[in-house]
Amino acid sequence: MSAGPAGPWLTWLYAPGGRPDTVAKALRSGADVVLVDLEDAVAPGRKEYARRATAELLSAPQPVPVHVRVNPLAGAWGQADARALAGLPGLGGLRLPKVASPQDVVAYAELAALPREAGSGAGLRVPPLWALLESALGVERAYAVARSHPAVRGLALGEADLRADLGMREEAGLDWARGRVVVACRAAGLDAPVQSVHPDVRDEAGLAASCARGRALGFLGRAAIHPRQLPVIERAYLPRPAEVAAAEEIVAAAAAEAGAQALPDGRFVDAAVVAAARRTLALGARRG
Repeated sequence: MSAGPAGPWLTWLYAPGGRPDTVAKALRSGADVVLVDLEDAVAPGRKEYARRATAELLSAPQPVPVHVRVNPLAGAWGQADARALAGLPGLGGLRLPKVASPQDVVAYAELAALPREAGSGAGLRVPPLWALLESALGVERAYAVARSHPAVRGLALGEADLRADLGMREEAGLDWARGRVVVACRAAGLDAPVQSVHPDVRDEAGLAASCARGRALGFLGRAAIHPRQLPVIERAYLPRPAEVAAAEEIVAAAAAEAGAQALPDGRFVDAAVVAAARRTLALGARRG
């Protein structure tokens, strides 16, 4: 298993699997998770090399969790990707592209399944899976995909493909799909989803504004395509000092008096509010 922070993870940095030097830099970038991409970032003639290089990297534990976006099963490389990477000690998870149904996830899981180690129980073990929804059909089936297999840990949108599928020109048009994925994850008992990448690495103001919108919709953290985006994402998703102070007050009030109550300033406190406050404090601890 990889080392690194246990969570919550806020920054997820993509790196092309066919460029081991870039992957090595990503591992030192400060990202919470490194996403090695064997799909869109690798030309067809480099697919085999990228898989071998990634398998070599993951033959040993890494300083941060490393997830790999494999190729689609419908193509020539997806099955080989899943089989080659499953069980490697440095693999933190597989990101499954172009998922449109629960059966897609099950097919990946069957390819990546390995016998459990002696003494750890019967059956097969499957690496953690994150399903990428990149079409209207995938979004419509978000909850079913989230519940499709016990190894599923999260969903994410592939927004570039989704925009093309839906003919969208403005980012605001994605709000419904984003909300759909947030609700599906929480309904399935999964963590809040991570936002898709912001494609303009120079547009830090636009990235910050988009992150603020994503946070308001219920996302937690974001994928990036360049290290310069990482601090912008982290700042956007970390609670402000005023939010931390308010959460501390809520948790203290709950500790002093059980059950629902109203604070002196009129805020109502119940179990759900206390749970949200504790999540805020866990995130705020990242500021040191």
